[in-house]
Amino acid sequence: MFSDNKKNKQNENSSIQNIIAKGTKIVGTFSSEGDIRIDGIIEGDIITPGKVVVGKTGEIHGSLESSNAYFEGKLIGELKLTGTLTLRSSAYIEGNVITEKLAVEPGATFNVSCVMKSTVKDIKGEQKTKKTA
Repeated sequence: MFSDNKKNKQNENSSIQNIIAKGTKIVGTFSSEGDIRIDGIIEGDIITPGKVVVGKTGEIHGSLESSNAYFEGKLIGELKLTGTLTLRSSAYIEGNVITEKLAVEPGATFNVSCVMKSTVKDIKGEQKTKKTA
């Protein structure tokens, strides 16, 4: 009985999508349980376990922590992802990046210090973090 309620809440959170529209500016810390699409400007920190999509007019001046990120716009600051960073040709990224996977289209600007991490299991089944660059 209790597990069904928890499962329904998890499904609700995974379908939540926040949209920061063009012409909107947010200053401060922004956190969400679901996915975020940014077409406006955020000056501050963004934290979500979901996916973040930054459109062509979207800008982040600060830090972003999420699972996956898809950029057509701009980020100046720090990016920490547990999954994949995808950069389209119009993307502009400057700062520090920590991610597991990276996909970059020709034409994207990627002026960063980048650390790529992946979780691997050794023979005993213990998880270890592996750094590659």
